[in-house]
Amino acid sequence: MLEPKHYTCNYCQQDFVPKRRRVQKYCSNSCRSSAYQLRKGIKNDLLVANNKKSVTNKNDKITLAGVGNAAVGSMVADGLVKLFTNEKNKPATKGDIDLLLQKLGGRYHLVKNLQPNSQGALPYYDLIDGNIVYLNYKTYDI
Repeated sequence: MLEPKHYTCNYCQQDFVPKRRRVQKYCSNSCRSSAYQLRKGIKNDLLVANNKKSVTNKNDKITLAGVGNAAVGSMVADGLVKLFTNEKNKPATKGDIDLLLQKLGGRYHLVKNLQPNSQGALPYYDLIDGNIVYLNYKTYDI
């Protein structure tokens, strides 16, 4: 039996056994594609990694126009979000929380199912900190 003829890839220089009847120049489609890109001067990160060449892209520089375009784009996107977001779905601000505290009647609320402590101070729930605090109602104005 005849041993298959080995060819050398024109791109990666490795030996391979052809899979087609016609003479193949490349061992795989990726080598064929990379060789084409190399011939046409197309810059590709994979091509650079394979050939160990350093290629600089002229789009790597930061320009004032690019920064300005990014800033304007960000402002337009934020404006559209604010314009089309329903009032109920907007995040609460510090002013909203202060208004809520005023409507609830203050920061501290008496906890009725807890006993006073040993000094006689009553338990209150602190809406700001989320803790139970014991206050003497005679010395602290709620």
